[in-house]
Amino acid sequence: MQSERRRSLRLYVTLPTAYTVLPGRDMEMPQELANVYERVMANSELADQSFQGMIRDLSANGAFVTGQTVPLLSRLRLKFPLPGMAQVEAIGWVLWRRKDDCTLKRADGQPVVLKAGFGVLFEAIPAEARRHINKLAHMNAAASVLLAG
Repeated sequence: MQSERRRSLRLYVTLPTAYTVLPGRDMEMPQELANVYERVMANSELADQSFQGMIRDLSANGAFVTGQTVPLLSRLRLKFPLPGMAQVEAIGWVLWRRKDDCTLKRADGQPVVLKAGFGVLFEAIPAEARRHINKLAHMNAAASVLLAG
């Protein structure tokens, strides 16, 4: 069995989300700063378009969303419910994606379908929501240990 190498505990969930691709923005700055300033520009290919999807994997640092995929390096606004809190709004960057569904075989030969979707790294999420996600993930991990033992 492959060990988990992620740093943040995660929740495997089914949370509806609405997401909108945010346009890239040019920044005005003094010429001296502009001469030495570099940054990653957001992909604006689908700017201002909104979609519906499902968050399937959530951590304090990001999420995996199934639904209409968007280009890598898109910057998004996501809105989703979080059990025990009001609606959460977050800003994130798309760092990886599966453009289409993919079927793999498990070790026992049974097929498993991995849905099309994308991974988002949160740039901004309310601190209260980040703490709440972390708390829920820790509670879930503790419950898993108790059930396994």
